Amino acid sequence: MSSYQQFQSVEHLLCWFSFKLLGSAQHTLRAFTRHPSVVSRLLSTMAPTAKYNVLFVLGGPGAGKGTQCEKIVAKYGYVHLSAGDLLRAERADKTSKNGDLIEWYITNGAIVPVEITIELIKNAMENTTSTNSFLIDGFPRNKDNLDGWTKIMDDKAEVKQVLNFDLSEEECLARAMKRGETSGRTDDNVESFKKRFVTFKESTQPIIDHFEVKNLVTTISSVPGPDEVFVEVCKVLDNLQ
Repeated sequence: MSSYQQFQSVEHLLCWFSFKLLGSAQHTLRAFTRHPSVVSRLLSTMAPTAKYNVLFVLGGPGAGKGTQCEKIVAKYGYVHLSAGDLLRAERADKTSKNGDLIEWYITNGAIVPVEITIELIKNAMENTTSTNSFLIDGFPRNKDNLDGWTKIMDDKAEVKQVLNFDLSEEECLARAMKRGETSGRTDDNVESFKKRFVTFKESTQPIIDHFEVKNLVTTISSVPGPDEVFVEVCKVLDNLQ
């Protein structure tokens, strides 16, 4: 039996390698030569991992969050993760065990359970190798979302800023109905919109207030055209660079 086969688990072997790393470069080199994959795992666990840089993008339904995210991606290179798009894609996946459940929540303007949403966001972030900077659009939408984020992602991601796009209910409704003419979204109708807007005011506004206390919120009026709104967005993001 080789000296490496005496260990009962990979964890025991890693501990042994840790000792060798601290004790002898010669032993480390020999171990790496014989078991490169295991030593690579050890080194990866020892190396500090940079946190994800996150911008939360919030605002009422139809406030223009998606439009501004597209412009941010084009200019600043962030990866845009729309919680709504991720959920709709999961709903459309015939193999998903959560598809029908997600459909019910979206159609009724309710907030999908945080365990589902967080898992989709986390997977999307982990599968991105081009950058560690993310725009997360439409999340967190309530205290449960925020608590789930804090529990699962707080040690993995740092919230740099919260962009809150402000628009009246009447204007949000008009824009959502116009979008509904071509979007094909089942929630772009008057009944679903009204439920979603109530949810936003009752559940998401307190989350914005939470981040406001931490001086992380910039509220931007969505009344002007998209290009004018983006000028204000750029003022915020340029200060983060």
